[in-house]
Amino acid sequence: MSLLKVEDLKVHYPIRGGIFRTVVDYVRSVDGVSFELQQGETYGLVGESGSGKSTTGKAILQLTKATAGSVYFEGKNLVKLSKSEMRVYRKDIQMIFQDPYSSLNPKKRVLDLIAEPLRNYERLSPSEEKKRVQMYLDKVGLTPESIHKYPHQFSGGQRQRIGIARALTLKPKLIIADEPVSALDVSVQAQVLNFLQDLQEEFNLTYLFIGHDLGVIRHLCDRVGVMYRGRLVEEGNSEDILSNPQHIYTKRLVAAIPDIRPEFRDEKLKIRQEVKREYEQNSATFFDHTGRPYDLKKFTDSHRVALP
Repeated sequence: MSLLKVEDLKVHYPIRGGIFRTVVDYVRSVDGVSFELQQGETYGLVGESGSGKSTTGKAILQLTKATAGSVYFEGKNLVKLSKSEMRVYRKDIQMIFQDPYSSLNPKKRVLDLIAEPLRNYERLSPSEEKKRVQMYLDKVGLTPESIHKYPHQFSGGQRQRIGIARALTLKPKLIIADEPVSALDVSVQAQVLNFLQDLQEEFNLTYLFIGHDLGVIRHLCDRVGVMYRGRLVEEGNSEDILSNPQHIYTKRLVAAIPDIRPEFRDEKLKIRQEVKREYEQNSATFFDHTGRPYDLKKFTDSHRVALP
């Protein structure tokens, strides 16, 4: 059984107009997304801003209410749960947010920031709580003295490590990482990504990694789902997606991956021009008359593509 199974998930926001503010249409932020995660796997959800990937992550945690569809975690449909019932499962599903500068309360010390999830689910003495917090600070490579400091006293990479430590305190089975390195310098990104991989091996974590950078996705993920306009347009193993993309949108993302090697610049430019021509000449092959992607269909045993 899959650890997480998302089936036909939809998040629609009504557009109201007229004198009586009636619903005239919907913004289809997530429009029928389905995928599965196995225990210990890293699944990458990639797409440009506005594609619906972050909304998908929030809908899994029920931070955003799903309009339709199902989210099964260890066989239990989270969409059907009340707030009090969902509280039990939030212990096993934690989230690392994109911006380490805004996700940490600047008025709280590190001790209180990391201990907050513990206080919601466990009753520990102050000494036990401090010991647990210091243990996770050590896991993320921060000194014991950090426990008394405030967020503004840390760099961006250190703040993100604090966010990771907070997510780990309840020993979750699944971590949803919503672009956790996009606000960091490139050199710090590599450190945090390698660190996440080390933690995955140590704690047998499962990651849903949300991002827009296919270079980062290639480094971290076992399988990848590519989102466009609220739908998955391609899904497969990382190697399938990056070496043999089939959907025009995926091809454009792959072609946009920068390559600093001078000998490949001309080749990269040629690929981008070819992809642009293919998009202009064959867009009907990839999108319906409204411009929305088709449903996913099997391309190979490990590769699905949205085609008519």
